[in-house]
Amino acid sequence: MNFIKSKESKKAITYILFVLPALFIYLLIIGYPILRSLYLSFCDYNVVGNQVEGWVGLKWYIKMFKHKVFWWDMRNTFIVVFVSVFGQIPLGLVLAYILYRKLVRFQGFFQGVVFLPITLSMIVVGILWNKMFSAVGVITGVLRVIHNDPQYTISMLTDKTWAMLPVAFVLLWLYTGFYMIFFLANLQKIDPSIIEAAMIDGASEFQIFTKIVVPALAGTMVVLSIIAISGSFKGFDLIYGLTGGGPSNYTEVLTIYMYKYAFTFRPGKYDFACAISMVIVALCILLAILANYIKTKLAGREA
Repeated sequence: MNFIKSKESKKAITYILFVLPALFIYLLIIGYPILRSLYLSFCDYNVVGNQVEGWVGLKWYIKMFKHKVFWWDMRNTFIVVFVSVFGQIPLGLVLAYILYRKLVRFQGFFQGVVFLPITLSMIVVGILWNKMFSAVGVITGVLRVIHNDPQYTISMLTDKTWAMLPVAFVLLWLYTGFYMIFFLANLQKIDPSIIEAAMIDGASEFQIFTKIVVPALAGTMVVLSIIAISGSFKGFDLIYGLTGGGPSNYTEVLTIYMYKYAFTFRPGKYDFACAISMVIVALCILLAILANYIKTKLAGREA
């Protein structure tokens, strides 16, 4: 009884009571589907009969790794990860620094314009840019005027090597503002006197940015990298609305690859789709662990 009445025990019980509902919801919505998918990825699942017909071991994984489309979609997925981590985050940091240092006029308007795209529906943005890149779209029309060719079309959209470039551009346009706001909030934590002292010593804006701001926000950049990695592997709606994975799978990513096997084939191959989903989960976890490891190393150096 004395143990239960102790201050520490009451605090622990309070924490547990607050955490349990959220943990239960998480396990129900996230944990159970993952475990169920893991189980089905080793089984022969009959969609029509809604039953497991047998244990097949690594059959679906072996089939997947032998499929050329899988490796192409893996390549496209890592392009999205690369654009997110090494494109959106650095660009967001630079834009945040410009606003923080008041290097541009009409800051409120500038901030609103950059942040606005993230408030829109992903599928709507995808369809919008699809229309703009189409043969009758605004971008194609402008290029036809520039080239003085009424039949001009954007060839990279049908080129296997460069088809992901328009997707990368839309990803930058859409998500950069999201990271800009994060960095702008964290820049407020930097002591202004440090920057003032650097300016008195004759430091340029570039030196202030590279020697003071970037090291101070290193931890934030790693955390945002983890968010970007997980978001990249889950990305579906934007690319599906923009290209649908086409043409000829040129812009298809792993989530669209999984979706096609689960819902567009008749009957759906849920077991194979579950194997694909497990690869996505594994890659996301591994890259998040790597990013967290880098964060730990950076924190150790700062200490």
